[in-house]
Amino acid sequence: MPFVIEFPAFLHPEIFTLDLGSFQFSLRWYALAYIAGFLIGWRLIVAAMRRPALWPNDRAPMQPAQVESLLTWIILGVILGGRLGFVLFYQPAYYLSHPAQILQVWEGGMSFHGGLAGATLAGFLFARRHGIPPSAIGDSMAMVIPVGLGLGRISNFINAELWGHPTTLPWGVIFPGTGGVCPPDWLVICARHPTQLYEAGLEGLLLGLVMWLIVTRFGALKRPWLVTGVFLAIYGLSRILVEFWRMPDDQFLAEDPAGYVIRLGDFGLTMGQTLSLPMVAIGLALILWARRRA
Repeated sequence: MPFVIEFPAFLHPEIFTLDLGSFQFSLRWYALAYIAGFLIGWRLIVAAMRRPALWPNDRAPMQPAQVESLLTWIILGVILGGRLGFVLFYQPAYYLSHPAQILQVWEGGMSFHGGLAGATLAGFLFARRHGIPPSAIGDSMAMVIPVGLGLGRISNFINAELWGHPTTLPWGVIFPGTGGVCPPDWLVICARHPTQLYEAGLEGLLLGLVMWLIVTRFGALKRPWLVTGVFLAIYGLSRILVEFWRMPDDQFLAEDPAGYVIRLGDFGLTMGQTLSLPMVAIGLALILWARRRA
C-alpha cells in the first residue's frame, strides 16, 4: 500500500461564521488571503518609496501617501479583472446562460491572469492621471505580487481545490471530493499532487525571494521594467511547470472511468499554460530591453 497523506480534517474554507438569523456572514481563508496580500503589498511599496536610493536618479517616483490611492485602484482592477477573466477564459458558456452569477464573486471563481490584466490597466490609468512613469507602477506591483500569490495558493489548499493528478509519491494528499476514504487498491487514484503547495513555493516563496534579492542587492528598480520582466518570466515558467501535475480545468478535461487524464486541451496545453506563454515572452523581452536601455 503506498503511503499517502489524509487531508487535515481541521481545515475548513471558513474561518468563522456568524449566524444572525436572516443574515449570515462567513469569513473565508481565501478572502483573508486577498486582504492580507493587499495590505502587506501596500506597506512594502511604501517602504520602497521611503528608500530613494533604490530608484533611478535616487528619487522615489511616488510619495508614500500616493501608494494608498494606488492600492484602491489596484484592488478594483484585480477584483474586476480576475472575475471577468474567469468568466471569459474558463466558463463563458455557463455565465452567458447565468449572467446574474457573474457578479457573485463571493461564490468563488477568480483568474490570476485576468486579475493581472485588470491590475495592469488600473496601474496604467493611475500613472497617467498622476504623471508617474508607468514602469514605476509596474515594477512596484511586480515586486510585491508574490506575497498575495503565496497566500492565495495556501488558501487554495485549505479550500481543497485546484489539486493535481493522481500520484503514488509519499506526499500525495487525499483531498475531500476525490474519493473520500478509499479502499487500499484505490489509493493510487485518490491521492493527488498538492499542486497548490507547489505553486505557493514557486510563485510565492521562490519568486518573492528573487524579487527581494534583485531589488535590495542588485538595484533592479534603477532599471525601469526589469523587475516587471523578471516577475513575468519566472511566474510564467513556474505556472507552465506546475500545470503538468495540476488537474486541467473542467472544460479541457476528459477522464477515463479510473480518473486519469487522457486529454488536456488544444495542442496539449492547459488554459493556464496557454495564458502563461505570452507572459514568459513579454517578460524576457522586458528584461532585454531594460538591460540594453541601462
